[in-house]
Amino acid sequence: MHWGTELWDQFDNIEKHTQWGIDFLEKYTKFVKERLDIEQSYAKQLRNLVKKYGPKRSSKDEEPRFSYCHSFFQVLNELNDYAGQREVVAEEIGHRVYGELVRYTHDLKMERKAHLQEGRKAQQYLDMCWKQMDNSKRKFERECKETEKAQMSYEKLDSDHNATKADVEKAKQQLNLRTHMADDSKNEYAAQLQNFNSEQQKHFQFIMPQIFKNLQDTDERRIIKMSECYRGLAEAERRVIPIINKCLEGMISAAKSVDERKDSLIVVESFKSGFEPPGDFPFEDFSQNIYRTVSDGSLSAHKQEMRGDQKYTTGKSKGKLWLFGKKSKGATSEDFSHLPPEQRRKKLQQKIDELNKEYQKEIDQRDALNKMKDVYERNPQMGDSGSLHPKISETMSNIDKLRYEIQKNEAWLVEVEKASGRGDRRLSAGATFERPTETNHHGTPGRESPDGSYTDDPSQEQKGHQRYPEPHRSVEFDDEFEDDEPLPAIGHCKALYPFDGQNEGTLGMHEGEVLYVIEEDKGDGWTRARKQNGQEGYVPTSYIDITLEKSSKDSASPAEYFHRFLLSSKMQLDLLSVLIIFYFHPSKE
Repeated sequence: MHWGTELWDQFDNIEKHTQWGIDFLEKYTKFVKERLDIEQSYAKQLRNLVKKYGPKRSSKDEEPRFSYCHSFFQVLNELNDYAGQREVVAEEIGHRVYGELVRYTHDLKMERKAHLQEGRKAQQYLDMCWKQMDNSKRKFERECKETEKAQMSYEKLDSDHNATKADVEKAKQQLNLRTHMADDSKNEYAAQLQNFNSEQQKHFQFIMPQIFKNLQDTDERRIIKMSECYRGLAEAERRVIPIINKCLEGMISAAKSVDERKDSLIVVESFKSGFEPPGDFPFEDFSQNIYRTVSDGSLSAHKQEMRGDQKYTTGKSKGKLWLFGKKSKGATSEDFSHLPPEQRRKKLQQKIDELNKEYQKEIDQRDALNKMKDVYERNPQMGDSGSLHPKISETMSNIDKLRYEIQKNEAWLVEVEKASGRGDRRLSAGATFERPTETNHHGTPGRESPDGSYTDDPSQEQKGHQRYPEPHRSVEFDDEFEDDEPLPAIGHCKALYPFDGQNEGTLGMHEGEVLYVIEEDKGDGWTRARKQNGQEGYVPTSYIDITLEKSSKDSASPAEYFHRFLLSSKMQLDLLSVLIIFYFHPSKE
């Protein structure tokens, strides 16, 4: 059913209907814009909520230890990912629905305006043809009336015997003139009438039906576009449902990981003092000198004895009662002797672990400096080995200080454990350190006994290596070179879902694409990646499957490796080994 055949005389109503359809489209566009603002605001508020209640990067003493704290922070992480999905929904609505609606509304207005102008022009042309036909009709009518008057005048003069022949001839000529003019008007009227009928038929059978058809097509396309937008909103939500379900599953898993028994054990371990419960108070009999007669000397001796007993008893009771009183607010001592035995043991063990980590770092730095010194001595053009002596001396001094601190704290720890019956579980102080060597780096490193002397017993070396596991090494560069050279890849990832990457700083990817990971997620839900062509940007962490490498590999030249090594704060041994291979074995490059 077409508007051109059924609504051929409803041009004004069609104009009003199409205008109402555009108004409704603009109303729906405003709805989508408000929905977009709500999604963006919701995601932003969720981000702020996670940031507000998330763990603060402060001292280690405030780190969460209880399972319910860890579970809550896992819930916050999942909520942060959920907020990222709401941002994805907002981005989809903004680009694929709202932006498309704004563009289509503008085009629809221009198209409707063109069709209506064409219809008005056709209507004006038909009105002009009707006016021309009506004017010719009126003219023909006037000429006919004038001809009738001329004929009546001629007949009157012709029947009048008193009229002169000249008057009769004049009336006859006037009649002939009017008759001729009436005939011309008749012919003109007939031509205009025929032309109007032809234009009118053409107007209502061809021109206006085509215009109405165009307006009908425009209106139907508007309806289809709105249907697509309805579906687009739903699709934007449905595409993120799998990831949102994963976030919800993560929250449920976090809730299941809460262990009340473990938390109770942590409370015991945190506040256990190690003291025995206080014993019974002795009975003090003050009635011993009643109803008996004693000498002054014996009485005096008995008083002195009672004073001694009272002093001993009172001092003993004070020593027990402090457990239930307030703790001393004095300054903390280096050996944590102000703490109860169990808490002192934990503090000492924690401090020893921290010192061991620092000790291992200094050992690695010492080995790196010594290897660099060997490289400089073999290849003087690469650098002056003498410039490394101050740094080597400083490192050796730090190692000696740390060794002394560890031995001192281990001695205190052994003292505490012996007092609590745990002395057999500890090694003697200083039994795990290796004496630093300064020149021989390619032979077997020396071993020393617990007292510091050299030993060939491999069991001592085994214990030493167990105490200092090989740390995870990573290459770190100064910030000033990050703008000049591309960041090294620390792993790779595979896209689980497609991502447009239309915002500034983001990187588009398609499903299944493999990218290099150059920077991990810092808690904001985005990971920095690089494509095979070198293009870099941020992608949603929840959209990719990340596999990190044990050590970042760079495709820099040997000179760049050496330059970065000199600027590395940790002077990693792995990078130095690569440098030596590049410079001394160019055939393997």
